[in-house]
Amino acid sequence: MRGVAPARGGAGALLSSAAVPHLYDLMLALDPNAPEQSQNEVLSNVESMIQSGGSLVGHHDWGIRRLAYEIDHRPEAAYHLFQFETDDSSLLERVDHSLKIADGVLRFRIIRLKPGSPPPPTPRPESPRGRDREEHADETRVAARAAADAAVEEPASEGADESGGQEAEPAEQATES
Repeated sequence: MRGVAPARGGAGALLSSAAVPHLYDLMLALDPNAPEQSQNEVLSNVESMIQSGGSLVGHHDWGIRRLAYEIDHRPEAAYHLFQFETDDSSLLERVDHSLKIADGVLRFRIIRLKPGSPPPPTPRPESPRGRDREEHADETRVAARAAADAAVEEPASEGADESGGQEAEPAEQATES
């Protein structure tokens, strides 16, 4: 058999990559102002779609977190992370289409993970937001303003003494002449 080169990697390499399903992350940001029933409906639809065409590895509820920038005038979103395995590309298309038209979904992203990727990190606790942060900011502003006012008053009182001394000198000079 002349002119026929052996296939690279052989048939074994082709079978080994097809036998292992790919691992995906679906990060879902839901509108926290949407009714809870609507949010639960979106989450249950996503879970059922994933289980129909693959296997759900994990579902992590990360709670309501502040967004890096506002989306549709909303500063926060309810985050959910789904990890799943599938070989079915039509599942990805169905999930993508379903989330694009679903009410209450601010953003979502499906990412294929590399083999051996570490598990998702536990989200950091939120720093104080809302009233706690505003109260602390007001205290800081008041303290900063008081310090600035105190610094302004001191030179003014010192300047009054100096100006009083300067006014007295010309008067003394006038009496001496």
